[in-house]
Amino acid sequence: MRCVIARFPFELTRSGVLDSMKGVKPEEVVGESVTIGRRAYPVKQVGEVITRQDRRDFSADEVLRAMTKLGFTCRSLPQAAAPTRTLSPLQHASAMLGVPVAV
Repeated sequence: MRCVIARFPFELTRSGVLDSMKGVKPEEVVGESVTIGRRAYPVKQVGEVITRQDRRDFSADEVLRAMTKLGFTCRSLPQAAAPTRTLSPLQHASAMLGVPVAV
């Protein structure tokens, strides 16, 4: 599959990516990740290995798109959870007693 990462064209294949990542120890995943084999790698680490470019030269989105097209499982940053409303002690006690809580 032909893709462009950091304005350079690459001809990537699933088996080629598997071979490139063989023997590479995954770094700690803090953001987006790609599952290759049984291991989860940070997207930037995968991009650096398969393109042989510095991580600052490409975005994580470029690598995520390419890896998704090749059929790898990709995980992006988790969505922020909606803020939950906390009840005051009085409202909590009222709710436990079955009295409707005033908003």
